Amino acid sequence: VKTIKRDYISIMPKPDGLTAAKNLAEAFEHYNEWHPHSALGYRSPREYLRQWACNGLSDNRCLEI
Repeated sequence: VKTIKRDYISIMPKPDGLTAAKNLAEAFEHYNEWHPHSALGYRSPREYLRQWACNGLSDNRCLEI
């Protein structure tokens, strides 16, 4: 929660409730897809899943996520 507040909510425009809700949804999507997480070795969830899917496979057989 602290990261969402610090890195997203504090800097996003909030002129009205509808805009704030839209921006918040986009912030959560970005956080869950691209933002590095300490629990994942400072990799984004997308990169973590890609490496997990590719574990033990050659590059040409690796799944694209």
